[in-house]
Amino acid sequence: MDSSTTRARDVAGEDAKLRKSLGYWSLLAMGVGSVIGSGWLFSAMYAAQTAGPASLIAWVIGGALMLMIALVFAELGMVRPESGGLVRYPLYSNGKLAATVVGLAMWLSYVGNPPSEASGVVQYASAWLGGVYDTKAEKLTHWGILLAIVLMAGFVVLNYFGVRLFAESNNIVTAIKIIIPTITVILLIVSGFDHQHGAGGSANFTGHGGFAPEGYGAALGAIASAGMIFAYTGFRNIIELSGEAKNPRKDIPRALVTTIVFTILLYIALQIAFLAATPADLLAKSGWSGINFDSPYADLAKLLGFSWLYWLLIADSSLSPSGSGIVYTASNGRNVFGLAKNGLFPTAVMKIHQGSGIPRRALLLNFVVGICFLLPLPSWHEIVGVMSTMAAFTFSIGSITLLTFRAVGLGSERTRLKGMEIIAPLAFIVSSLVIFWSTWPDLKKTIPVVVIAVVWYAVLHIRGNLGMDEIRGGGWLVVYLAAMYVMSYIGSFGGQDWITAPWDTIVAAAIAIGCYVWGLREGVTYMTAHPEIVESLQAHAGDEEAPEVSVA
Repeated sequence: MDSSTTRARDVAGEDAKLRKSLGYWSLLAMGVGSVIGSGWLFSAMYAAQTAGPASLIAWVIGGALMLMIALVFAELGMVRPESGGLVRYPLYSNGKLAATVVGLAMWLSYVGNPPSEASGVVQYASAWLGGVYDTKAEKLTHWGILLAIVLMAGFVVLNYFGVRLFAESNNIVTAIKIIIPTITVILLIVSGFDHQHGAGGSANFTGHGGFAPEGYGAALGAIASAGMIFAYTGFRNIIELSGEAKNPRKDIPRALVTTIVFTILLYIALQIAFLAATPADLLAKSGWSGINFDSPYADLAKLLGFSWLYWLLIADSSLSPSGSGIVYTASNGRNVFGLAKNGLFPTAVMKIHQGSGIPRRALLLNFVVGICFLLPLPSWHEIVGVMSTMAAFTFSIGSITLLTFRAVGLGSERTRLKGMEIIAPLAFIVSSLVIFWSTWPDLKKTIPVVVIAVVWYAVLHIRGNLGMDEIRGGGWLVVYLAAMYVMSYIGSFGGQDWITAPWDTIVAAAIAIGCYVWGLREGVTYMTAHPEIVESLQAHAGDEEAPEVSVA
């Protein structure tokens, strides 16, 4: 029996062990619970530092982008519900090179979430636990890193014993996570606009440098650098766990859209609350760029005289990030499961524990890599800047995959969402601009990921004696990312400013349009040349078993 046949047999066997036990409310709780993580505790402050009141524009643009991307993946989830789907879809549409680049970037963007959530917990805990956070350096101390690792281990333990235990505990946590930000919004907005205890209120939106003190370009940069993309990307977990949904074609689209719309409104309200409640005297001294709190909302609550809210937020600072970290720990186990099905990881890590229905080895692998992620980036802000950028360029290929699937006849009228011929290209272009707007200092940190992915693929290509069609199918993606790196370096978003704003954004958008057309053409060519993939996907259209497609 050859290795490909053995892998196909292993994939089918392990897929069958996954439990189909997640309903609409559990999927919705996972989506909302992931989005309302440490992002709500920190993003408003970092967005205000970067763009002042114009940060509101960034939340709207970021939310609109995430809604478009969510709709793209909602249709993909209906056409092909599969655990680890986000790393499987590029393999089907554009082949093994594309799947390797996207898969590695996607995996690392997930691996970085539990460390970021754990670091968020520790940073807020520094209000009552000394020696864990260095305020001046804005990073965790050695003791803080150790505490974050202990928290990450706790995330693994809660996932280790079964998807039902994980889902039930997450539903309760999510309910609490919605209630506390809502209370915070109401109290800070009312107190802020009433100018209680020196809050700036409406004057904060027009004074201190105006609505856009750093220019409107800063609002675009805040989408990635301030953690907005990081916050919204929690919706991915619904897709990653779609293979364990009871009724994926009905529940996944509803859960995705509800998650995005609800959290857009919540995050805009939270940003308004932060802007209005910030004391006027602090802004007079340092402006928005100088505003810095260790525990942003808790510190504002204390300044406004809400001691009980301060302690409630300190308590929630452990719950909200932990809840998100638990969900990401679960979904990244499925991510590794998908990468193993792709042939990028050994089949040993995709083994499903018979009793719990959980890929336990994948959980442990991610825990170890997460520790390696935390050590060189020991702060919430550092981690989310890199993660947001990697997430953005893994989202972009979803549009290519979706329209490629449609072009080769996959899906049906009941799985096709209206307007996708316009939404999908727009999602690709705006995702590309988010990559460009991420700023060169953050974007350059992701270069090793792409280089490693290409080298990794080269080894697989030589070892597996793969055809040139695999390089053609994914070559456009490598060129596309390289072009974004070059544009970021020579542009005005933290780069050399050789091409000034807004012309650098216009050029980046033009490159994105060209790469979109190229990628779609190569996707259709690839799937047309591999009718066995189309036939396998069509044959499995009514279930969640994995088609027999892999890199190896």
